[in-house]
Amino acid sequence: MLPELLPRPSAIGVAEYRRRRDALMAQLPNNAAVILVGAGLMTRSRDSEFAFRQNSDFYYLTGIREPNALLLLLPGKAGNESVVFCQDRDPTLEAWTGRRLGAAGVISEHGIDQAFENADRDERLPELLAERELLYLPLDSAEAVAIAEDALMSAQAGLRRGKPPLKGWLDVSPLIHAMRLIKSEAEIALLRHAALISARAHRRAMQVSRPGLSEYQLQAELEHEFVWQGASGPAYSTIVGSGANACVLHYIENSAPLADESLVLIDAGAEFDLYAGDITRTFPVTGQFSDAQRALYQVVLTAQEKAVNAIRPGVSLADIHTGVVHDLTAGLIALGLLDGEVQARIDDESYRRFYLHSTSHWLGLDVHDVGAYRLDEQTPQPLMAGMVLTVEPGLYIPSDNDIPAAFRGIGIRIEDNVVVTSDGHEVLTVDVPKQVNEIEALMAKS
Repeated sequence: MLPELLPRPSAIGVAEYRRRRDALMAQLPNNAAVILVGAGLMTRSRDSEFAFRQNSDFYYLTGIREPNALLLLLPGKAGNESVVFCQDRDPTLEAWTGRRLGAAGVISEHGIDQAFENADRDERLPELLAERELLYLPLDSAEAVAIAEDALMSAQAGLRRGKPPLKGWLDVSPLIHAMRLIKSEAEIALLRHAALISARAHRRAMQVSRPGLSEYQLQAELEHEFVWQGASGPAYSTIVGSGANACVLHYIENSAPLADESLVLIDAGAEFDLYAGDITRTFPVTGQFSDAQRALYQVVLTAQEKAVNAIRPGVSLADIHTGVVHDLTAGLIALGLLDGEVQARIDDESYRRFYLHSTSHWLGLDVHDVGAYRLDEQTPQPLMAGMVLTVEPGLYIPSDNDIPAAFRGIGIRIEDNVVVTSDGHEVLTVDVPKQVNEIEALMAKS
């Protein structure tokens, strides 16, 4: 029997992309222009490319998935505030690689005010920027900076003809990223779907796990479910680490056999309509936790559940991380992996031997999504309704001689995706178990 197909959520509509562009332009003076360059194709080897994935900021403002596109926003230019340059229509190339939007398609399908093919870009772009005195662009984009430099040279030449001077350029990224930090209901629906696909994949991996398989075979089960459910594939490189490999935070080799008595840590999420899922679960290869594995797992789970329950408007990620550090440190002391008082071990940071990373990050179009974590150097960003984040404490026990033998080489991380709501939170990833008895029961069914 083929796996059940999940119903797909609605795609984000043209009106939403227009609303975003309008909201960005409302923050800018009428003498400004925004320059945003879409992603291009990247060579994988010789004459083949990596699968194309659009620049997230460009996609957020346009919904356009084609490579080699350029967006201009021209506040105050009535009827033509948004302009896109796109790939040229070319019947010969389209016979090989598929239909291109062309200028007419960009306007009709994406609600852009005005569009030109890239063949017209050298002529049209200077004209469109000629009356603009301030440019907003991502300063980490070499192509956007080169366009701004060309515009500056044109403006300097135009001063003799009475045209306004170009005053310079500023970074547009913080403005876009502040907008992306608060998700719309349509975005949350896509993130919920990405989380549901990701959860089904994790359940599938748990159910097929057994000694004699290799890490890459669990990876294959995960990624099959992603694509089967209509995701483009993984939102990031899938991590399947068994035994001591789970102690390598970004282990992606996924080449080792599953050891009989070990745990396996899987950190994997699907990308659906460019929105990311991001789940980590840790479970025993055989389906049964040993006493030491269960004890250490429960320390991480207790800290993770308390952190999730603390999420609500006004709390900060720094607050959540502080609570997790306290709970993990107390658990390490209780298990004899640290000694002394909890606060003393926090103050001297000896807990960092076992917990090396932060507890949370933003989630959205990028798996480590954009948006500030602090309002200023002293003030953490408070959580607000519509923010989406991960909660992922972990413990990673080295195989050193001073570690009790039962705990050596165990790595455990538990990660959920959470939306901040007006009165608390919603966990998007509840469909994959994390309680010890639930994991063992699911694996026993297989």
